Amino acid sequence: MRRRSPWLGRLLAVLLLSGLMSGPLVAAQDGTPMASPVASPAESASPAAAATPTASCEPFTSETSSQVRDEVNAAYPLEQPATTDSSYVTSATGDLQSINPFIVESDPSITVVSYIFDALVGGDPRTGQPTAGGVTDFYEIGADCVTYTFHLKKDKVWSDGSDLTADDVAFSFESMADESLASPYTGTFNDEVKDWTVIDPDTIQMTSNGVRADFLTSVGFSTSIIKKSLWENVPRTDWATDPGSTGQDPSRVVGTGPFKFDSWAQGQEIKLTRNDLFTPQPAYLKDITIRIFADHEAEFNAFLTGDLDDVGVESQQVTTIQDQPDQFKLIEYPDRTFTYYEFNLNPDTTVRFQDARVREAFMFALDRDSIVNDILLGHGVVANGPQPVISYAYAPDEMNTTYTYDPDKAKQLLADAGWTDTNGDGTVDKDGVEMAFDFLYPSGSAESDTLVAYMQDAWKAVGIAITPKALEFSALIEATTTTPTFEMALYGFSWDSTFFQDSMFGCEQYQVGFNDMKYCNPELDALFDQISATVDQQARIPLMIQYSNIVNDEQPIGVIDFSTTIRAENLRLHNSFPGPWGGPGIEYVWVSDQ
Repeated sequence: MRRRSPWLGRLLAVLLLSGLMSGPLVAAQDGTPMASPVASPAESASPAAAATPTASCEPFTSETSSQVRDEVNAAYPLEQPATTDSSYVTSATGDLQSINPFIVESDPSITVVSYIFDALVGGDPRTGQPTAGGVTDFYEIGADCVTYTFHLKKDKVWSDGSDLTADDVAFSFESMADESLASPYTGTFNDEVKDWTVIDPDTIQMTSNGVRADFLTSVGFSTSIIKKSLWENVPRTDWATDPGSTGQDPSRVVGTGPFKFDSWAQGQEIKLTRNDLFTPQPAYLKDITIRIFADHEAEFNAFLTGDLDDVGVESQQVTTIQDQPDQFKLIEYPDRTFTYYEFNLNPDTTVRFQDARVREAFMFALDRDSIVNDILLGHGVVANGPQPVISYAYAPDEMNTTYTYDPDKAKQLLADAGWTDTNGDGTVDKDGVEMAFDFLYPSGSAESDTLVAYMQDAWKAVGIAITPKALEFSALIEATTTTPTFEMALYGFSWDSTFFQDSMFGCEQYQVGFNDMKYCNPELDALFDQISATVDQQARIPLMIQYSNIVNDEQPIGVIDFSTTIRAENLRLHNSFPGPWGGPGIEYVWVSDQ
């Protein structure tokens, strides 16, 4: 869920972990927005329209993975490939973190591992809802609403030819649950999962911690399946530096996904080759190359010269693509991502942001209409609350507080909290502490640079002095998670199709989830327990609005805007249907000679 920059970053498209609906890198690329064809068949569907199978707590058996695949493929105008020997070349600004699926949290890393490793279940790109897929042929949910039985695909084999079994799945669960691994997904996994039992080599059963409306999404999408025999003798504290995670030993990178790991020249490119053992059919592409760029301008120029098959587009670049319709296709759609800044609320690190009035002042000081209109050129929506526009719980008119641009109110809130300019230097202070600090953000995007420059000026006008520091994305994650001594940082983020937000705001998600802020509100946690246990979507909405209001009022993060994704594709790229929930699958993508 981490994205590297406001409109160009911190996205984890969870369907890319599904192993069924994993779209090409076009669907989730670090440093570039996601995109979807304007006339995508997914547009008529939404998470709100998708029924939750456990709503009545009656026994439920899913469709099989082949049934789901047939239905999804019928919804998209897939072309038969003119060749199965083509190469797909795409890009990222910033290098991978790892190729270990339990460790990664940035866009290019997530996308690469999703091509190599299947997740427990799949996802429907029309709705974002979990389905049979990944390593699961079909699943059953018991009448108790807490027992989940996963029947694995009998023809699923590892890329080295050995059989995948329930023991591999159980080992993957055990690894995910181990906090020594320091996975950002462990907190949610342990909150959701009570236990699991191997029934036979092709069947595994899980029990949730009570009725959990998000169980299949939170656990099924985020749990990639790894090969037990390769990892069982490696201490999990050493996984991050293991040659199987760093790519130094390709023989240790064995998955069941449509592609195999070939090589990783750090800072230059990643190469993947087709897994001919992938079922039900090998990918149409022969290989994939992800080229690494230091900044978006170089990346965009490489696309214009034909060196890349697709690229993210910043607002100022839209007309360049539109002027060449005989070569490029421009794609835009509202998505589930948002731009935000986060405060470090750990009092042992900084005392500046402990008062909610101070945090509110930051938001009132920003003219977000100007940000959307003048920086994004209209490609976005001003946020009012943390739920994005496409969420079934989007209710901007029901937020208690609307943060309109009001610098005078920002100054008053700071003064009410005891922050005034006592020495006349233009920066407010309190008890000898100046409201002056470093502001971290991801490097590589001119649009991000423009946004941060505006924020610096807007906050300076109310007595807040930030020093912008652009960091390569992996360094930013290090500064905000592993060694969280930062004070404020800018990111992008994306919710999954449940639109549950405990992974960022839950007390227990600090350093095992995405709660970088060390924010904790027991009332919010208790409310989330109600939300999670309410399987009927309509009944959840009032609770989720209440949740949004608490977050919006307390401002542990400041949500600036909800994104509109813009992307360009070369016309030689076929069967790419990126959208907010992915596409039919990377295995259907191919590239013509054009």
